[in-house]
Amino acid sequence: MDDEKRAHLLSFLKVIPPVDFCCVYGSVLHTTNHDKSTMVDYILGVSDPLQWHSENLKMNADHYASWMVLLGGAKLVTEVADKIGVGVHFNPFVTWNNKMFKYGVVRMHDLVQDILNWERLYLSGRLQKPVNMLVDNLDIKDVNSVNLRAAVSAALLLLPPKFTEVCFLAIRPLRITIFVISFVFMQEDLYAKICSLSYMGDLRMFFAEDRNKVKKIVQGQFDLFQSMYKPFLEEYEGKDLLRFSSSENQHANIYQDCGLPVARSHVSFLPPAIRSLMGIRLGRKKVTSESVQALHEVVIGSREEATKRMQKVLRRTVMVSSARQAVSGLLTVGGVKAARYLTNKMQKAWRSWT
Repeated sequence: MDDEKRAHLLSFLKVIPPVDFCCVYGSVLHTTNHDKSTMVDYILGVSDPLQWHSENLKMNADHYASWMVLLGGAKLVTEVADKIGVGVHFNPFVTWNNKMFKYGVVRMHDLVQDILNWERLYLSGRLQKPVNMLVDNLDIKDVNSVNLRAAVSAALLLLPPKFTEVCFLAIRPLRITIFVISFVFMQEDLYAKICSLSYMGDLRMFFAEDRNKVKKIVQGQFDLFQSMYKPFLEEYEGKDLLRFSSSENQHANIYQDCGLPVARSHVSFLPPAIRSLMGIRLGRKKVTSESVQALHEVVIGSREEATKRMQKVLRRTVMVSSARQAVSGLLTVGGVKAARYLTNKMQKAWRSWT
């Protein structure tokens, strides 16, 4: 993103109270998007949402639904976000400087917890896709590396065994690695699977989202996905979990070891909350780490078993979060804005099916 565009995006922050974290996401990052009327999407992290909304209501009361301003103000806004939604309050269709904005406000503690644990897989899912961080006072970029590594492992587990089977010999200095069971896929397949994690079970995908959304996100931001996940793919390659073909374009093949030990390694990279839910059905065993600390590992009998269980856990997590946030959104944006937002979404969905 060039300096001029970044400065323009930062300028919106001058009309709202200070934040600890801010990122922009969505179509504004698409290199092919030149539509000036496109709504710009922000995620704002603050230490105390109640205090922040109190200040913002004094500055920008028109950003909020009128009934919430009249009946409860900042306290009602925060309670609806926390008790009905997933901790995020969105103000859409905010007009400023001849542009349309939407911003979601979240407590920093909740943001970090979702990144590390996927308890809601809502904002953590958003941060698995390309974003541009404009403010990062608490090093969320570094914290998010845990989220990205987990996303890679989850996606690799979910990539189905329908790709071309291969068996190859990897010769490295002083060692020889043989992948007996492996599959080949393209980088675009991997990024699409990562992108789809936070849409699994999302109720909006059934009626209010473009059915080609994942494909469009990946194709429109492919270079950003590459730079975002390059360190983790190189890490996995160094551990002999992946091997790349020599091609540098998006059609380059990735060879994946699909053996049980690798599946166990992928599961170990998943967030604690997800592993815990998987362990309820698959079972857990106590192991001792190098620090002599007792840990509980998920018992994995086969890669397929682990994948199916993880998929069910992720789908249920996303389904609950999307339902809660949908109800919260309908309440907080007001009837007119809610109808407008839903209409826009359904029009996109309809066009994708026709």
